[in-house]
Amino acid sequence: MYRIDGSSGSGSGTLVRLALSIAALTETPLTIENIREHRDPPGLRPQHATAAAAVAEVSGGTLEGAEVGSRRLVFHPGAELKGGNYIWEIGSAGSTTLFASTLLPLGAFANQPSRFRIVGGLFQDFAPTAFHTQYCLLPLLARMGLRLNLEIVRPGYVPTGEGILEIEIQPHHTSPLRPLSLSRRSERFELWGIALTSHLQKRGVGDRMAESCSKYLERRGYLPEFRILEDHTASQPGAALFLMAEDSEGSTLGADRAGAPRRRSEAIGEYVARQLWQDLTSGATVDRYLADQIVLYAALADGVSQFRAPRLTDHLETNLMLVRQLLGAESKVQDHLVTIHGIGFQRS
Repeated sequence: MYRIDGSSGSGSGTLVRLALSIAALTETPLTIENIREHRDPPGLRPQHATAAAAVAEVSGGTLEGAEVGSRRLVFHPGAELKGGNYIWEIGSAGSTTLFASTLLPLGAFANQPSRFRIVGGLFQDFAPTAFHTQYCLLPLLARMGLRLNLEIVRPGYVPTGEGILEIEIQPHHTSPLRPLSLSRRSERFELWGIALTSHLQKRGVGDRMAESCSKYLERRGYLPEFRILEDHTASQPGAALFLMAEDSEGSTLGADRAGAPRRRSEAIGEYVARQLWQDLTSGATVDRYLADQIVLYAALADGVSQFRAPRLTDHLETNLMLVRQLLGAESKVQDHLVTIHGIGFQRS
């Protein structure tokens, strides 16, 4: 039985999601107490409760205390991870990408291919956007041996959500995941981005976000290429800007920002450019969000993974703590270089 104090480390929903994934993978019962104890409001939020129910569904397990507001959760996973077609509705603008992060490891080791359709928010603050997952995280997982595809069926924004994210996953059974080697990077990067708007075309929001972002980077010697996407399917007006940097060594860094009431397009563009520039100038080989997202996969891989993080965030420290505590995957961080000794995980 795994026993986790949900107020430790970051004390966030990330701890809950990661612990649930590991418990399902290893077929080990899990108890989490003091869930989001110091958050406002504390306890499970709708996106956490729905994700827990989804993990139980895929693993054939049982849950106690998986209601919104609950501060204690008990999970008994089943013996088989069942692939197939699934549809989950978060019921709010809660993040579909964070929800997906809980299910992706299960799909990777399921008994057959999986298709996850998740309804909720795709572009909002405090979570990676669908573009970041699509163009930053999934290519790194592909390098480790996973075959995945992500489609943005319909954008979804705060407050209504109602966006649709669809992910297809081929199970990985023949061998453990390959480790990542991202300790070095080039001095020159290729930069490109996407400016998405829904029902805002007449205001030129996409062009204004891209222009502001480009101006900030042009003063520093870079001129990114932007694709302007105009959407008419979302349930409400909304916008999002995504910026990506890639080099010949495989370094992957992204930054993004969603629109919000009274948030100027120009401010969004500068925010995204500044965030990516901060990560680039730190010498990192992955961005601040990827650093914690790839910890579990590196811990499951067969061999030593290395990457340079822009900073040691609470989420990164918490994820390293959990994979060490639950999987026995040792790690060390020295001068922003994160080293993780994978356990060579395979489902029997």
